[in-house]
Amino acid sequence: MDDFIFGTLDTEAQRLERYKGSRLGIYHGGKRTPLDPLPDQPVTLSVWVGSPIYPLGGWIYYTTDGSDPIGEKGKALQGQAVELEWASSQWDDLIWGYYHPLQGTLPEQADQTIVRYRISILTADDVEIFADNGTYYAYVVDTFTPPEWSKNAIIYHIFVDRFARPKGETWNSVASLEDIFGGNLRGILDHLDYLQNLGVNTLYLSPIFPSSSHHRYDATDYFNIDPIVGDKQDFKQLLDTLHRQGMHLILDFVPNHWSDQHPTFRQATSDSKSPYREWYIFTRYPDNYECFFNVPCMPKVNLRNPQARAYMIEAAQYWLKFGVDGFRIDHAIGPTPDFWADFRLQTRKTNPECWTIGEIIESPFIQLTYFGLLDGCLDFLLLEALRQTFATQQWSAQKLASFLMGHYSLFPEGYSLPSFLDNHDMDRFILAAGGDIRKLKLAALCQFALPGIPIIYYGTEVGLSQRRGIRDKKRGFGKLEEARLPMLWGDEQNQDLFRFYQQLIQFRQQAGSLWNRNISIQLATTDLLVFRKPSQEKEFLVCLNISDRSQSLFLEPGWDKIALATEENFPHPTLTPNNKPHITLSPYSGLILIK
Repeated sequence: MDDFIFGTLDTEAQRLERYKGSRLGIYHGGKRTPLDPLPDQPVTLSVWVGSPIYPLGGWIYYTTDGSDPIGEKGKALQGQAVELEWASSQWDDLIWGYYHPLQGTLPEQADQTIVRYRISILTADDVEIFADNGTYYAYVVDTFTPPEWSKNAIIYHIFVDRFARPKGETWNSVASLEDIFGGNLRGILDHLDYLQNLGVNTLYLSPIFPSSSHHRYDATDYFNIDPIVGDKQDFKQLLDTLHRQGMHLILDFVPNHWSDQHPTFRQATSDSKSPYREWYIFTRYPDNYECFFNVPCMPKVNLRNPQARAYMIEAAQYWLKFGVDGFRIDHAIGPTPDFWADFRLQTRKTNPECWTIGEIIESPFIQLTYFGLLDGCLDFLLLEALRQTFATQQWSAQKLASFLMGHYSLFPEGYSLPSFLDNHDMDRFILAAGGDIRKLKLAALCQFALPGIPIIYYGTEVGLSQRRGIRDKKRGFGKLEEARLPMLWGDEQNQDLFRFYQQLIQFRQQAGSLWNRNISIQLATTDLLVFRKPSQEKEFLVCLNISDRSQSLFLEPGWDKIALATEENFPHPTLTPNNKPHITLSPYSGLILIK
């Protein structure tokens, strides 16, 4: 089955096109050193000029007062200018030509200063061209780090319309998967005992603002709650109840776009002189405009407009004051990059314990440029690795080992990387795995043994699947809604799988202090992966068999105590004559040993 992950780089052709674009044009992409500057720390910015262009030089125009930098050929008209210096030219086989790096260093700034900038290059024919089509970038000088509560989070992702009705009420009668099934805030409140029994401590809700769709990523008002979902009293009760029990809630927030029925968009398209016209990017007024993935009913918000930007940040601040603990940002690469500096500073001023993670389906180098602007990003790279290894089995255990070593050495400890196996925009893991619960358990064991903060998509813990794949050509094209079926309740739930997830969560919470990014690969073959999590207190050894054959393992002395296994009543290791523990892993099974 074609395992589709929604995004802009899901095919090799798209990745190749992106790479060539970064090498043939004038590309900055937010590259800075350090990525998350501290007070009184200078920042070096880099830009690459492709082989079709010969650069005579270039400049960084920047401001620190909130205004936009303006300059022309090295003369700052608003703010200041720093001249770029040449670095060593480099050859690239793929474009079969040279590209030319240039760098400039901006001076150190005081705490909580926003530095906004643009970079330009002067070509040999005396034309000044701004990098990345004139994009405005920014960074925040601060000492913010992810809040402590986030580091021990076990997150449960609720797609609100499909999770639960209030107890005693049944799902709405629907004609299609795009209809409203009727999940709401009262339903979540009535099922908090289920979530507490599972063991999660953080809820992540899909959007709850007024909308005509079941997913509500196309809202019409960012300061109210869809009446179908509930009201502010319901939401306040949910937040207060969670907080009393030491739990947290993050809300799916969508700054990039909203509904074409949003009052500002309706005014913008009906009155050419409306001030809201500048809240959108029209290519031919009023019918053509930028929108989310070319979907006309989701116009893109022009967050370079000061009033639109203020509206979006005020909405985020409103919900933080209301009691929300943070945000999962939908399509975080969509808004202009300098928006995130303002968003970060204002949300942290509103709630210093706010945690903001982004949906950034990009290369790790792009994801890293959001370090210091967001607290982290959903780990789509790990998601792909886990699904390719355990579900579709296109990766060997050795390839996964190679990925893990590179992945955790690249990202800094202070950058949150929440992990997950599936979500609302892709086939559920259990479908991708051909319905094999063993593969799901094995992948979940690996997920919870790795450093990232784990996320469980509603229903995964009880075996919720779907009728067909969202892009399964053999059975016809489905829709994203196929991965958003109503939650299973009562006897429909796989209780064995539920108990396994309870054990995973208990283990994770008991060993939470150990989940740094220090991983030591002990063995990696086609079928077997063994890695070690060292610590000053205790150590764990994770053993995974991704094949359909039993595998034998001889371990070093001391690894004879099982902390967790995918199979119930897993036999304890036997000792060889030389005192080495020996285990046999059944097909698609794994365990965690402790000493």
